[in-house]
Amino acid sequence: MILRLLKIFNTKKLSKQLKLSTTMSGIACLLELRKKYSEYKSINEAEFKVFSQNGEDGIIDFLLKKLSIENARFIEIGTEDYNESNTRYLYESSNSKGLIVDDSFDIKKLSDEIDLWKGRIIAVKEKVSPDNVISILKNNNYLNDIDLFSLDIDGIDYWIIRELPNKISKIFVSEYNPLFGPNLEITVPNIKNFNRTNYHFSNLCWGMSLKALINIMKKKGYIFVGVNNLKNNAFFVLDDLKYNFSNLIENINLSKLDEFTQHEFMESRYKNGDLSFLDRNQQLYQIKDCNVINLEKSEDDLIKLKQIM
Repeated sequence: MILRLLKIFNTKKLSKQLKLSTTMSGIACLLELRKKYSEYKSINEAEFKVFSQNGEDGIIDFLLKKLSIENARFIEIGTEDYNESNTRYLYESSNSKGLIVDDSFDIKKLSDEIDLWKGRIIAVKEKVSPDNVISILKNNNYLNDIDLFSLDIDGIDYWIIRELPNKISKIFVSEYNPLFGPNLEITVPNIKNFNRTNYHFSNLCWGMSLKALINIMKKKGYIFVGVNNLKNNAFFVLDDLKYNFSNLIENINLSKLDEFTQHEFMESRYKNGDLSFLDRNQQLYQIKDCNVINLEKSEDDLIKLKQIM
């Protein structure tokens, strides 16, 4: 029993040491990268991964520094176990405070991982929906004075954003589905307990198109500043703050979104769950019979994807 407890203790200690080492290495690299922030003409030049899935850590650091925000107040919805997320680096490297929400949390494990007792993170284990998102934010006092909002739930993200107050945060990050291409303004329907695998076995029909995301974010008071290199996360800043990002905005043509949707990753699945590695055209053909909302007409225009492909 004692040996087992020692093993658990040493494992936790090693895990925290690795997190500390990763954080310190990230800080050192980003301090060097910041020297060139004033020269960047695209957020992609700022990409750098510490704890994020891809290069979002660097992009977020770049945007926050452009706004002179040192200790961000953040919200992240859709974090899984919080090991790979858009706000973990902020938590580890600064005195930032935030609310994280996911229905798959192991709260005991998470508490050991990030010391919830310190009070800088509020973790809510709940499935977010358009019906409860405002109450979750309000009940945890995270409805105002937000610096960064990150949303990634692989599903009805559009309908979540629709319910959020205008200008809820200075910076907003949201996942989008690049397979839907540059011209379609579509989203999956607002389905309760949406699950991308259940909706279509391929895992390909989920979320919203980039055009749909840009348009709803414009209504919410934001301006589009780019996407990550993987082309699945889009970044926005408050329209009121756009003067800080004029060198980024002037290089973006909103009538031509092709460069932001031509992704290369292949995550399609066979019915047994194995990766099928289909190319873009094959992926689209596979989900042609899926129902989507054609937002170009209305939020009630339910059609088959093949009708507008």
